[in-house]
Amino acid sequence: MCGSTGAADSDAIRTYVAEIIARRPDVVLAAGATITAALQRASRRVPIVFVNATDPVGGGLVASLARPGGNTTGFTQFEFGLSAKWLELLKEIVPAITRVAVIRDPTARTGGGQLGAIQAVAPSLGVELTPIDPHEPDEMERALVAFASDRRSGLVVTTSRLARAHRDIIVALAGRHRLPAVYPFRVYVADSGLVSYGPDSTDPYRRAAGYIDRIVKGEKAADLPVQAPTKYQLVINLKTAKTLGLEIPPTVLARADEVIE
Repeated sequence: MCGSTGAADSDAIRTYVAEIIARRPDVVLAAGATITAALQRASRRVPIVFVNATDPVGGGLVASLARPGGNTTGFTQFEFGLSAKWLELLKEIVPAITRVAVIRDPTARTGGGQLGAIQAVAPSLGVELTPIDPHEPDEMERALVAFASDRRSGLVVTTSRLARAHRDIIVALAGRHRLPAVYPFRVYVADSGLVSYGPDSTDPYRRAAGYIDRIVKGEKAADLPVQAPTKYQLVINLKTAKTLGLEIPPTVLARADEVIE
């Protein structure tokens, strides 16, 4: 398996990938789009199965989801339509919200798609959106402090390297400034975030084992369709809700896969 961390730079990735390809593996399991792209540049022959890559078509990893082509297939992190669910969930939890800040990474390929899905449902929910594109923690804090002055405000955090790198800071700022927030993954809620809705990030690894087995037995990656997540998790932190003075609606609690108390 070849995986990446936020601290890995491009030179380190190239070195790591070159070492893996030099071993002539039967197949490589790659975590994320960055590593997958690096593996493709190193070899168009070795089969690659990726997990948790967002927008593999837009990112140039595969020709299409149904017929990937080349030497690569795998499992996407989520579909862009999921992004709209974050805003809908926030509005369901706090109906009075009329302004929502959206933390995104404008340099990420997926940034526009996620924001676009959120923008598509915002008018029907009576919500005005304010994209926040911070590059440093100080920028993020200044933007959120100014935004949180109106108590009808909320926060949506999209998936990006930037958000992952500053996860602790984002969760702390949302709590400090009493911003109800929806996050893309459970780890935010485990760190005292209010609520998350997103795919089970470990399930794609289990599903990838099946593709790896099929490739080892002779099938081609090009013929195996890229698959979207099949398991999504709604996680709620009731302690954080209480701190924010919120009562989670019973209809939301009933749908939760996990409630942290």
